[in-house]
Amino acid sequence: MVPARVRPSRQVWLRFRRKKTALFGLAGAVLFVAVALFAPLLAPYNLMDMGPSFQPPGADHILGTDSLGSDVLSNMILGTRTSLIVGLCAVLTSNIIGLTFGAIAGYFAGRTDNILMRVTEMFQILPQFFLAIIVVALFGSSIWNIVFVIGILTWPVTARLLRAEFLSLRKREFVDAARALGMSDFDLIVREILPNALPPIIVNASLQISGAILLEASLSFLGLGDPDAMSWGIMLHNAQEYFNRAWWMAAFPGLALFATTLALNLMGDGLNDALNPRLRT
Repeated sequence: MVPARVRPSRQVWLRFRRKKTALFGLAGAVLFVAVALFAPLLAPYNLMDMGPSFQPPGADHILGTDSLGSDVLSNMILGTRTSLIVGLCAVLTSNIIGLTFGAIAGYFAGRTDNILMRVTEMFQILPQFFLAIIVVALFGSSIWNIVFVIGILTWPVTARLLRAEFLSLRKREFVDAARALGMSDFDLIVREILPNALPPIIVNASLQISGAILLEASLSFLGLGDPDAMSWGIMLHNAQEYFNRAWWMAAFPGLALFATTLALNLMGDGLNDALNPRLRT
């Protein structure tokens, strides 16, 4: 009797769940998204509710209050939404640019590849963090400016990954067969090659989300975050003067950043093991 064939998506899940750290990362990522989506419902206080300043963690305020009397737990929960928006939108922007450059460079190769890769290298050698500081300082620190800056500065990695996949796949038999059937270059790129080149891009995107969250937190810590949007970086910025007096103001947002980036990196590592054909045993 021939055993039933396991679907590819099922195979990916079976390989992914073998790694306990990957499951831990997935659980953390799901929790992060859930908290961001339902933040207004989960926060015990809103931003306008003020209590006693510098109240340590206790029954009324589980994680204490800050210098203005605002609840630290509520601020952390509401800040999760900002981190999710920045992470997802910045990576979406980065991948749109990177996929476009990488696909065109890898498919057409030759002079087109050389020109686009020189542009990619020019962006790749720029000091990202300092350039982000300059751009945000010049054009404003709204959350969408931060998203745009992060996306513009982080696309070269995606472009180089996709280019390498396209260079490997463009000469395969299934591409030659589709070309012989009269498919246009656009259809070959989008329908034939791109779906087979996505696994490393998906893994890279999961890792880029944590990088975007950290970059936004770093800018906010320096006072360049959006003042109208609560975030973990702004909480750390506000806690700078009170490290000795109110340790909880910095400790808990810092732990949230650590836990979120750790979960996303562990999930990305698990996706790499599940999607990488060289590791399928």
